[in-house]
Amino acid sequence: MENNDLIPISEASRLLGVSIMTLRRWDKNGRLSSIRKQPDGHRYYRKLDIDIFLSDLTRLAHDWVISQSEFPEMFYCQTSAVFQSRLTKMQNLMIENTSTKDLFSLLVSMAGEIGNNSYDHNLGQWPDIPGIFFGYDLNKKQIVLADRGLGVLETLKRVKTDLTDHKQALKVAFTEIISGRAPEERGNGLKYVREVISENPINLLFQSGDAELKILGGNQDLTIINISDNFHGCFALISY
Repeated sequence: MENNDLIPISEASRLLGVSIMTLRRWDKNGRLSSIRKQPDGHRYYRKLDIDIFLSDLTRLAHDWVISQSEFPEMFYCQTSAVFQSRLTKMQNLMIENTSTKDLFSLLVSMAGEIGNNSYDHNLGQWPDIPGIFFGYDLNKKQIVLADRGLGVLETLKRVKTDLTDHKQALKVAFTEIISGRAPEERGNGLKYVREVISENPINLLFQSGDAELKILGGNQDLTIINISDNFHGCFALISY
């Protein structure tokens, strides 16, 4: 391998948007391994490894929402204004992309509904870090969103106190009109998401707590199961 294939840890830190200490920890636990030209020497990284790491949006978002790890700043939208700006950028790219020319308006509106729900439902009540993870890969045809908010169950229990588990909460979120009163109506966008999927070649995987929901394109049926992970907040993968 030529030396110019390698970048120093400071450059890797800049590209990934995480601290050098975080990179050292990731190296130690095997999440992102470095290369040393000499034993106990300086850490270097393959540029290709950094590019691959950044392209795995699903893993990055899932790690962040479940393990509360750091993640690249390029995917972090602390405020709704930042999210809307990046959503507009995605829309402009999709307009120019042949694979999304017929779906871009629906994909943007779905991502907007899911992302806006995160800000609306957790306003002033974020358990730790405010804001959301938002990334997309037009080559892989994926849009990924995640938040470390209260989660669907805690949000809906404000108005449906009889809810007891995350599976039940996900079903309600995607099937029932809760109320026309604030803040309850803010969750009703998920019913719109389901309707869009039922008529288009778009799939959704949505997780919250210890529950996972799947909806496949052209179908209104919900598949809801329990998963081994249990986290506050939400994770969504839109594929098309």
